[in-house]
Amino acid sequence: MPEKRDYYDILGVSKRATDEQLKIAFRKKAFEYHPDRNKSKNAEEKFKEINEAYQILSDSEKRAKYDQFGHAGVDGQAGGFGGGFGAGGDFGDLGDIFGDLFGDMFGGGGGRRSGGGRSRARRGEDLQVQLDISFEEAAFGIEKEVTIVRNIVKEGTTPTTCNTCGGTGEVRRQQGFFTIAQTCPYCQGTGELAERTRKKVTLSVKVPAGIGHGQRLKLSREGDVGSNGGPNGDLYVQLLIQDHAFFDREGFDIYCDVPITFSQAALGAVIEVPTLNGKVEMTIPAGVQSGKKMRLKGKGIEKLGGYGVGDQIIAILVETPTKLSDEQRELFEQLSTLEHSQTNPNSSGFFEKVKEFFQ
Repeated sequence: MPEKRDYYDILGVSKRATDEQLKIAFRKKAFEYHPDRNKSKNAEEKFKEINEAYQILSDSEKRAKYDQFGHAGVDGQAGGFGGGFGAGGDFGDLGDIFGDLFGDMFGGGGGRRSGGGRSRARRGEDLQVQLDISFEEAAFGIEKEVTIVRNIVKEGTTPTTCNTCGGTGEVRRQQGFFTIAQTCPYCQGTGELAERTRKKVTLSVKVPAGIGHGQRLKLSREGDVGSNGGPNGDLYVQLLIQDHAFFDREGFDIYCDVPITFSQAALGAVIEVPTLNGKVEMTIPAGVQSGKKMRLKGKGIEKLGGYGVGDQIIAILVETPTKLSDEQRELFEQLSTLEHSQTNPNSSGFFEKVKEFFQ
């Protein structure tokens, strides 16, 4: 009788291999040498050898004996896999044997369903709807309504056996040497079909203050109906915030451009600026430059959960008049004459640098 090979060598793993590594190695080797797939002369013997190695090494007690005494410690202790797999010429269904490793290919990975699928509860599908809200509604929060169409079980009806799978919850097809099992697409693996209908429903949605563009709210159990007593799916409401006429938003801060005149910029002024809570007065310091940013504390958007409030950032824009009256032109000409004898910090520094550059 030929000497038995080392079980670890058979599976191609080290003696420190974890249970998960052993499982993966076994399934890959078994898939390669399964007699339904591999028609070489020694495939059956190789397959049995792989099965025997895995039966010993996957059992912690047998593995400990094997590690201590070798084959002498476990002779005769390797049994069949899954109640007879590998014995008597029955090598099992590839879809069952390798379901965990090739889940999608063999119908979601799980092997055969015991007793059919009709007692298996299934959760309903999740749904999503978009909800448009205004800038202010997102800032302050609001309660709005959404209308959706969802699946419900038709009243007064009882489930019937699925004709496609005959109540087993899965369909099988032959592909070469493989028998491929897949979840029944009609009953979704339940084995039964309940008569359903589509129903339009209107739901109330509480939008919290401070919600951001694209964020989603979850309405638990407001999606499609479940099967066999399974729960309904959820409804996700995605918020789309409309643009504002003159506010922009970054996080919980609000940004706003405020135009002022030349004279207000030069002399300073008290002006009214818009906020989400109405107009407020703001002091413009004399000599302010265009692009200057000023902050109004606490005039932004309430943070989600009520943990503080953002600020409003005002960007000062000094406007250049496009049309001048005769009187304005005369005054600007006088101002231009005076400017030659005045010091303007930005322009004087700029022209000094230009002069130095061309020397």
